[in-house]
Amino acid sequence: MVLDEAHHNYHTLKGRYVTFGRLLRDDGFVVTAGREPFGPEGLDGTDVLVVANALAAENEAEDDWRLPSPSAFTTVEIATVRSWVERGGALFLIADHMPFPGAAHELAAAFGFELLNSFALNGEVGYPGPPIVFRSSDGSLPGSPLTRGQGPEDVVDSVASFTGEAFRAPAGAVRVLVLPPGTRALLPDTSWAFHDDTPQADVSGWSQGAVLQVGRGRVAVFGEAAMFSAQLAGPDRKPMGMNAPVASRNARLLLNVMRWLAGAAP
Repeated sequence: MVLDEAHHNYHTLKGRYVTFGRLLRDDGFVVTAGREPFGPEGLDGTDVLVVANALAAENEAEDDWRLPSPSAFTTVEIATVRSWVERGGALFLIADHMPFPGAAHELAAAFGFELLNSFALNGEVGYPGPPIVFRSSDGSLPGSPLTRGQGPEDVVDSVASFTGEAFRAPAGAVRVLVLPPGTRALLPDTSWAFHDDTPQADVSGWSQGAVLQVGRGRVAVFGEAAMFSAQLAGPDRKPMGMNAPVASRNARLLLNVMRWLAGAAP
């Protein structure tokens, strides 16, 4: 498994995804950082490519998280990844709240996903925002190979995300996270700068996680990155991610997704 670190990524193996990497290594994955642009040679020997919160150079600094949010990837890189997946590669694309969906929009669109460069909220605005809880009991966490896994210990009946974005999945995709009623998308021109006139839309029923077979390969798209991290966020240092009590099954979902991408699950 290669975690992309060549595109000004906000999440890296020595940074916000250190726990992500440790969890997967403990499960038997060989985890490395990818520091080269996506080219035919750069993807040789890669089974699963993880891209988490890539950014264009002009948006790299948090002070520059404002519109426009250009693509983090060249057209050649996008075509390369699309072809690689069709031939049997597996892509795990994670794009959090604005500006990350803008940076990943063109790569996701190559597989039919429509990312909304937004903040998905199901409660008060703030950092860290209240978690969005997905449950099998209410249909927001539909039954799928990603929630059933291969045995009783793999079953996932509840997970949580922490803000993120909303997206539309293409026909044929299996939706993993369905945003519950009352979820709204805020579309600010600057990250975390919300005003009374900030555009917003009801995104209840949109996706925040979905998977798709593409040719001989597989794609997983998730609209929130912190859910697969383990952080202490905000002035109160609240647990945010796999260490949060409300997200006790997030780690199992991550393992199920990675095993599915690697072809170790049906």
